[in-house]
Amino acid sequence: MPNKQTLSELLEQLAAAGTEKVKLAIADIDGVLRGKIISFDKFRSIAEKGFGFCDVVFGWDAMDQAYDNGVFTGWHTGYPDAVAVADVATMRRVPWEGGIPFFLADFAVPVCPRTLLKKVIGQAGEMGYSAYFSQEFEWFNYKMPEKTPESFSDLTPISRGMFGYSVLRASQGSEYFHALFDGLKQFRVPLEGLHTETGPGVYEAAILYSDVLEAADRAVLFKTAVKEIAARHGILPTFMAKVSETLPGCSGHVHQSLWTADGSRNLFYDGDSSGMSQLMESYIAGQLHCLPFVLPMYAPTVNSYKRLVEGAWAPTTLTWAVDNRTTALRALPGGASSTRLETRVVGSDSNPYLAMAACLASGLYGIRNGLRLGVPPTKGSGYADKTWGVLPRNLWEATQAMKESSLAKELFGEEFVDHFTRTREWEWRQFAQVVTDWEIKRYLEII
Repeated sequence: MPNKQTLSELLEQLAAAGTEKVKLAIADIDGVLRGKIISFDKFRSIAEKGFGFCDVVFGWDAMDQAYDNGVFTGWHTGYPDAVAVADVATMRRVPWEGGIPFFLADFAVPVCPRTLLKKVIGQAGEMGYSAYFSQEFEWFNYKMPEKTPESFSDLTPISRGMFGYSVLRASQGSEYFHALFDGLKQFRVPLEGLHTETGPGVYEAAILYSDVLEAADRAVLFKTAVKEIAARHGILPTFMAKVSETLPGCSGHVHQSLWTADGSRNLFYDGDSSGMSQLMESYIAGQLHCLPFVLPMYAPTVNSYKRLVEGAWAPTTLTWAVDNRTTALRALPGGASSTRLETRVVGSDSNPYLAMAACLASGLYGIRNGLRLGVPPTKGSGYADKTWGVLPRNLWEATQAMKESSLAKELFGEEFVDHFTRTREWEWRQFAQVVTDWEIKRYLEII
């Protein structure tokens, strides 16, 4: 759970422990943590009012290439510092780095993903709701190559074959497997479960649910922690949505429910025969209505859309159903504590702050506007049910739908939508100008 100490109590405790340095990090637009280690004396001096951090973290892509189409920051602004503030509630120690204290921070600007999520959480609070979320991830694990691989085929997975839920494979890789489970718990990213998924070297982890901000923090920290733990075991993990057209993709499903403000009652639960409250149905209807206009927040990369294909355990249509893994939204009515919605569109390459902000804002939209589920739940394959339409086919289509959407601007504000869609257009342009292996193999000799 979040750290409950006041700032003064925390500083006093860290000083008494002889703390010499502190680690700080901020999630950029892609969900990549950018940070630094500073002296404890420096941290003590900036802990209350914040510290200057170059706003280029929102002005470049995952490869540190500066956007040429940005407005928020760029060469035209000189990339100044912005004020970032460490969140005391996020303090945890990094067990594989000698227990150094670690804090997440954010900028009070509209384009900051963590700030955007806090804004949506505030809207939920004004409506009388507290949101509880969790995210689960699938990812491939490879033996660490001695040099940068030329292609996917050069990488060797840590285990062979398609062997989901394998006790054998988990045991064969038990040192790494248990290092993940135990290390993440010590890092305050507790898991409900960890198992192999179908595919060579694939794991899946379900993070324990919590309030939505803590859930997003845990999800962001999970991805970085897995990479850091894996490196110490000679393993290269990847959260790409699709590593090969011949293998299943990797999801980042988001589970969610709304509770009373004091957290005492799950408002998605209804004791009638369906187990789903009208509030939950409106929340689902809101997500279905908004999904075509917020999809880049769930599927943010060119690669994301290679996962969203028929028959690959990922949705392609605007559909919902009860406990159906072929639909975009999977309703899970159960008991008073377990009734929830699973948004299955989300990929493992998503920025958890943006994915959860999109889920929550879309659901709240449905509640505010009294939306109703206009069609019954999908029966059978969601791939065949095109009643409400299909998802955009690639990042460009999805980005243009969001860019032109008044709904997206209503949910997240014009400045965020403008900045985010510019970064996705940049991402598409980088891909569009590259000559791929597929083109070489197909055209080099024959055409």
